Amino acid sequence: MASFLVSLLLLVLQKYATPSELVKASFGTTLDAIDLDPVLAANVSEDATSSPPPGTSKRTPHSIIIGVRKGGTRALLEMLDIHPEVAAAATEVHFFDWDENYAKGLEWYRDLMPYSYPHQITIEKTPGYFTSPLAPERICAMNSSIKLLLILRDPAERVISDYTQVYFNRLENHKPVQAIENLLVRSGSLNIRYKAIQRSLYDVHMRNWLKHFPLEQIHIVDGDALIHDPLPELQKVERFLNLAPRIVSSNFYFNQTKGFYCIRSDGRERCLHESKGRPHPSVNNTVLQQLRSYLREHNQNFFRMVKRTFNWQ
Repeated sequence: MASFLVSLLLLVLQKYATPSELVKASFGTTLDAIDLDPVLAANVSEDATSSPPPGTSKRTPHSIIIGVRKGGTRALLEMLDIHPEVAAAATEVHFFDWDENYAKGLEWYRDLMPYSYPHQITIEKTPGYFTSPLAPERICAMNSSIKLLLILRDPAERVISDYTQVYFNRLENHKPVQAIENLLVRSGSLNIRYKAIQRSLYDVHMRNWLKHFPLEQIHIVDGDALIHDPLPELQKVERFLNLAPRIVSSNFYFNQTKGFYCIRSDGRERCLHESKGRPHPSVNNTVLQQLRSYLREHNQNFFRMVKRTFNWQ
């Protein structure tokens, strides 16, 4: 038993090791407080042994969180995993967007799913699916009636959050970094080829998904609303997935010190980790307005496409 616990601990440490705290003097105070700390989020299903619990099996997902990167996918998965009828995959599988993984076949993919009981639904999340040109068709080929979850936030804020993640990752790996303005602007004009901007063109990517799935099979979660008041958004997801209403207000509490909601379930409390609540840089206002102006038309196209609007600047 002791050796098993040691092995399990090593696996968790290898998988979820977080970077040391970095100097943040040049950054402002806006927090990218979307994703939950996976170390503390112990509820996410993960196979610890080779022996499955009696009566369980591994199944391909009934629902997939397809994105968007830096939109709050981890928070959404963790919050849904409160529900007793949800079995959540612990890792981002990248099966449908990475050719080398897709070539391994559906059985390889299924084997990465958690064990679940017949009354449960399996949910996987890989944020890269939303912006992948191949993922919609591949997922449709697996299950054309699958229910898809897409969590989005203000696209300009998402760009800054995307930059922030890369910035800290480069610092951590002792690589050179650039100010965000140097990436957003080239030769005096907005650098629309910057990958972070490309990922925030929600209409472009959604158009590809709607070629393979009806809008009724794609539920959009308001990521900005989720972090300010989680319960209403999660209740909408419960209804979309035909889950009994089991997530309640007592599953969340506002942490005054951290400034955001944390999860309470099974007698445990867990919050965002510092590595998931990194401060955003202060962006030159002229550059920020250029970005917002460019995204505005794409946002309007997206609103028409999905027949709803969001409170994005």
